[in-house]
Amino acid sequence: MPSLLDGIKILESTTIITGSLAGCLLGDLGASIVKVEHPKGGDPFRVFRGDDYSPHFRAYNRNKESLALDLRSEKGRKIYLKLAAETDILIENFRPGVMDRLNLGLEVLRKANPRLIVCSITGFGADGPYKNRPAYDAVAQGVAGITSLFLDEDAQLTGPTIADNMTGYNACYGIMAALFERERTGRARRVEVNMLESAVAFIPDPFLNAQLAGVEPGPLMRVSASQSYAVRCADGKMIAIHMSSQEKFWQAMQNAFERPDLGTDPRFDDRTKRIDNYLALSAEFRKTAATQPHSYWTARLEAEDVPFAPVNSLPEVYDDPQVRHLGTFTDITHPEHGTYTGIRRPVLFDGARDDQPLEPPPDFNEQGEKILRGLGLSDAEIEAWNDHNRKLNDDA
Repeated sequence: MPSLLDGIKILESTTIITGSLAGCLLGDLGASIVKVEHPKGGDPFRVFRGDDYSPHFRAYNRNKESLALDLRSEKGRKIYLKLAAETDILIENFRPGVMDRLNLGLEVLRKANPRLIVCSITGFGADGPYKNRPAYDAVAQGVAGITSLFLDEDAQLTGPTIADNMTGYNACYGIMAALFERERTGRARRVEVNMLESAVAFIPDPFLNAQLAGVEPGPLMRVSASQSYAVRCADGKMIAIHMSSQEKFWQAMQNAFERPDLGTDPRFDDRTKRIDNYLALSAEFRKTAATQPHSYWTARLEAEDVPFAPVNSLPEVYDDPQVRHLGTFTDITHPEHGTYTGIRRPVLFDGARDDQPLEPPPDFNEQGEKILRGLGLSDAEIEAWNDHNRKLNDDA
């Protein structure tokens, strides 16, 4: 069965997460992707905790082909433009101005291919006082205010990447809209996405609650309003509970925890008080949860229809009954690097995702010669290019 983006070609000049994830998402929908990597080792994510095929690289680079290409050389630039000429979408996440300095700016690319959609991903946008700063996830989260909603004063940064991943998703979102427009009108757009605005856009409600409702921003802003709690049971296992705004869940929680006294406690006898006295109510829940094991409380919470979940460790997620039922994970095998368990596309079409390609991430320059041969380069030209790449590495 053909995938949804079968026949769409992508040229990807990306490293680390943002652009690589955007390409990966499109590859999961069937697009074919050539990832152009610098001849000196390629994407830096390759060598982080895993030789040149690390878990980090695998996470964001399935369904791609790898080509080592020196864009600073005239020959490399010409090869790149040949690829662009037969490509639908180009994704790059260089700092502003780098593509222009490589003589691969928008006008040059459009001259090679007027139908080319170009997606440029930056840390802070194409201009402005921060445009030339290096940007990574913690930097974007900090400027956008996300970090302030996680940390108490002087607390340690924790948690997964947010700004990086949201930028990848937003890039994919913009590319899909531009592709749809191009198919209708023939117009090829330039799509621009930056990490800062992606991080800000990820949290619209805290901004408006602080602005319009006078809610004090901080780490308890969301959890107190949504009445979300985490409690540790007698056996050390944890449960997450989210009562939201519905009175029925508050009543059900009292029943499940066998604490009817909480409903008449003047600190907690209406929702506003429960928000204002969030930490005191959390302490009561924690005290009760510690009296019985996890299995006792989960049975009672489920019987009372309280919104709850186990706080799974990452290894426990694989064996969660609902995750197993959904088929969220699947094995992906590379002939040299063996098999690992990857995450399947979370979007189903007509109740299925059988059309999702699941090719393993490429080794560095694994398809290089095949790609160059497809562009019409002779064996002698390919060997000369390989010599150029080897010399770059020898000079490093």
